[in-house]
Amino acid sequence: MESKTEHILKLATEIMDDIELSRNEAQSILLKTTRLARYVDDSETRAFLKFEMQGYSNSELGKKYMTLTGRWTDKEKELGYWYPLSQVEAKIEVENTKLAQLRIPDTSADTARIIVRDIRTNISETAIRIAKLGGVKSRVISLVHGFVTNVYYERTFDNLAEGIFESYKKDIDLLIAENSGDIIEQIPSVVARLSESDSESISQALTTCRRIIDSFANHIFPPSDETFNIGGNDLSLKENNVLNRINVFIHQNCESTNRRKKLKQNLTNLYSRVSSGVHSDVDYKEAKNLFLNVYLLLGEILTLKKN
Repeated sequence: MESKTEHILKLATEIMDDIELSRNEAQSILLKTTRLARYVDDSETRAFLKFEMQGYSNSELGKKYMTLTGRWTDKEKELGYWYPLSQVEAKIEVENTKLAQLRIPDTSADTARIIVRDIRTNISETAIRIAKLGGVKSRVISLVHGFVTNVYYERTFDNLAEGIFESYKKDIDLLIAENSGDIIEQIPSVVARLSESDSESISQALTTCRRIIDSFANHIFPPSDETFNIGGNDLSLKENNVLNRINVFIHQNCESTNRRKKLKQNLTNLYSRVSSGVHSDVDYKEAKNLFLNVYLLLGEILTLKKN
């Protein structure tokens, strides 16, 4: 069974093909695009499409799309083509038929000059109306195509990003399970607390995040009474020196100086925030970001491990 994202991509592709290959009528395209707008929950686009199928209302949104589709004939007097796209197409057809029937008589009689002038004026005015109405249709289809294209590329990127993250997540889960024992078991409790989104639950989630980092340090670099020299600094490796022990692991397993620096800085900032966040105001969104960053950072550190 295809997912919602897959269905949206399939529908968007179908509509783009309908437009680009001229393989479907405008009304059918509007109906399909309405369905797409409903799937992606775009209320403004749904309203615009409703105008194009049922006629325009004298509202702010209606006036906005009257302008975007070039429907005004006199904006100050609010005169324009307020009717739906199907009626625009019908009027184009009528005007084309009328234009085809207009002929300048082959005569040079003085009495025919007025008739010739009127016919030429009529031809010119008819051609202008056809061009104006054709421009309206073209703009409507262009707006529809722009909306559908944006949905397609946004969902394609989201789908790709989800796939990449899901693949990466599986690798990280495996690494954590193999190298850090019970840490993987603590992750669901953080997710559960964050889902409650109240201040006490957020505080508990951040406390668990800090404990995860502590437990992670114990697994990858157990505490000892020894020290380790990095850049002329002797780092204590005792129980409470959590960051020192993780940094030594990074130093021993990462050859890139820049990457070591980046990982150490990220680790310091995260540990500080999840620790201080227990006692200070951290909103739900930041707490989610902190948890995700902890998860990704620990996974990246584990990928450094040399066999």
